[in-house]
Amino acid sequence: MSESTSAGSGASYASAGVDIEAGDRAVELMKEWVKKTQRPEVLGGLGGFAGLFDASALKRYERPLLASATDGVGTKVDIARQMGVYDTIGHDLVAMVMDDIVVCGAEPLFMTDYICVGKVHPERVAAIVKGIAEGCVLAGCALVGGETAEHPGLLGPDDFDVAGAGTGVVEYDRLLGADRIRTGDAVIAMASSGLHSNGYSLVRHVVFDRAGMTLDQRVEELGRTLGEELLEPTKIYSLDCLALTRTTDVHAYSHITGGGLAANLARVIPDGLHATVDRSTWTPGAIFDLVGKAGQVERLELEKTLNMGVGMMAVVPADSVDVALTTLADRGVEAWVAGELTERGAHTTGAELVGTYAN
Repeated sequence: MSESTSAGSGASYASAGVDIEAGDRAVELMKEWVKKTQRPEVLGGLGGFAGLFDASALKRYERPLLASATDGVGTKVDIARQMGVYDTIGHDLVAMVMDDIVVCGAEPLFMTDYICVGKVHPERVAAIVKGIAEGCVLAGCALVGGETAEHPGLLGPDDFDVAGAGTGVVEYDRLLGADRIRTGDAVIAMASSGLHSNGYSLVRHVVFDRAGMTLDQRVEELGRTLGEELLEPTKIYSLDCLALTRTTDVHAYSHITGGGLAANLARVIPDGLHATVDRSTWTPGAIFDLVGKAGQVERLELEKTLNMGVGMMAVVPADSVDVALTTLADRGVEAWVAGELTERGAHTTGAELVGTYAN
């Protein structure tokens, strides 16, 4: 290297593509949204090295169990990027994390997020955090902190990804799961808001590569554009599930995500029992039929990839069904009895779908 190099011509973080000032601006813009998620147990504000949550609030529990989960949104973020809509993807992130936590009966407490971008656009990052904050309000948890990372050279200027981690708490003797399930229990299905945040690699391949559709294309069966349908936020069931556990004897929940309905339900079915879910009890939304026909995707492939119109399932005693359905209806959740628990036969799996979808 020549000693005659002029002052100020050396490498810097900015010349490498990282804009610290833009990052600071993004933090300022997101503060108002994070503040809306605060619970009384949260100490301090945004900007510290760690989020603080007053654990003395757990003293009211006899034997508190902390539940944790982490997840992302997958390739759905590419739909948001293409559409230039960034304030809904956070709902998906919160749903993926907090609806996993509530499955065991845990109350969501707090969440942190991680946003990775190719270039910090402060307003864009703030819009993403706005969606996360709104999702946290819907889940009843606080957003106590997060990280925004700028990765020039690895991601394009408009590329981004999101991930999050959450924590909840449940009393030991109120922990939900397979050990509570009994023969004769009913399986209650709760309607999804659409595709949610799973299977988008298949969906994108089908609608873009095979069918040649565009995001701004209006699809009559959907009643809106393809992009609007694909970006529909994931429904957050956390507070609905907690309400249900307060009004009736819920034995287990199953969050229907990647892997489809039967595989996720099977995760909470104990050895010796078998869950049968009747397809004739509901009609999947038009988007599922569109994906199936556009890609000539076999039904079993669709069912092991997409939620088929069911986002959460509850297993309850048969004599609790009426109360459960009333509770959910009062909260605006579309729900129905979709199946039952029986003794497992010699050649059956933990859960299966039977029958044909209603027209």
